[in-house]
Amino acid sequence: MLDVSLRRKQGNFTVDAIFRSEAAGVTALFGQSGAGKTSIINMVAGLARPDEGHIIVGGRCLYDSKNSVDLPPEKRRVGYIFQEGRLFPHLSVRSNLTYGMRLIPRAERYVEFDQVVELLGMEHLVDRRPAKLSGGEKQRVAIGRALLTSPSVLLMDEPLASLDFARKAEVLPFIARLAGRFSIPILYVSHSLEEILNLADSMVVLEGGRTVASGAIEELMSRRDLQALTGYTDCGAVLSTVVESHHEAAGLSDLRFQGGILKVPRLEVLIGSRVRVRIEARSVAIALVSPEQTSVQNILPGTVEEITTGNGTLVDVKLDIGCPLLARITPNGLAKLDLKPGMPVFAIIKSVAVSHGVLF
Repeated sequence: MLDVSLRRKQGNFTVDAIFRSEAAGVTALFGQSGAGKTSIINMVAGLARPDEGHIIVGGRCLYDSKNSVDLPPEKRRVGYIFQEGRLFPHLSVRSNLTYGMRLIPRAERYVEFDQVVELLGMEHLVDRRPAKLSGGEKQRVAIGRALLTSPSVLLMDEPLASLDFARKAEVLPFIARLAGRFSIPILYVSHSLEEILNLADSMVVLEGGRTVASGAIEELMSRRDLQALTGYTDCGAVLSTVVESHHEAAGLSDLRFQGGILKVPRLEVLIGSRVRVRIEARSVAIALVSPEQTSVQNILPGTVEEITTGNGTLVDVKLDIGCPLLARITPNGLAKLDLKPGMPVFAIIKSVAVSHGVLF
């Protein structure tokens, strides 16, 4: 559990952040450069001191200005992973991994060396020196080193920013497994929504040092008022789904979500895996009756919840299909169907964008 409320004035810039996360998982701090993301995790780590507020991790108070609590960094049990691995070049991977672990009393360790090596796929790397590692391998070692200190919280400051696409794809699955495997809260700093959609359970949207919104990914990514901050060119809905079945002959996979089943092109993932999908509003059409003899795979019953007129060229219609879904249609389409809140309709989903990773 994370409970963070911080205020700090830095010259002409003020950080004013408030957010909570009730369960172990990945909480993403999202915002453009200069939004205050790194300042927040530095305060959590004890590398910078807030002017006021509190930081509580797993029920343990790290900082509280009202009660004069301010634990030094070495007492906070925080694992910090930077953009670069920052490994000791003269030490082997094994020695890098165990460097901080040796400082933790055995009775306080909950992460073991063999666990981390297996989880991060480093069995073949332990005897190498950092100079013989790729960028992705170095970051995996840095993650392992932080984990082996048995931290109360893991802080990741854009750990994939220095990697190319292939190396990011290599490291992402390992990060995705961490929270569930060790029941540890993770604060993940990024300005990449693709990373966040693949990794995070919840998100804190920051602008100019201030918390604009916080909550579940599915909720925030479906909000029209946050579209400018999230940077998507088209609004839409994000759904959390579970892979229910695969149809080899048809080349399809069934994803179960709150409203039923979504059919998508065949996914190479295990049944039972959680997958997050994004459905853009422009990919959703509306019908008053279920169409027959169509190539569209997803036709779902729903109800009109809200109709919002934009700049006069398009209209956004919020639907309830068991969860929120947004359709963007023309004013002519709205008039033709005579849509009103409360009307039963069918959502015709022409395409589904599947997140490029699996939420383990």
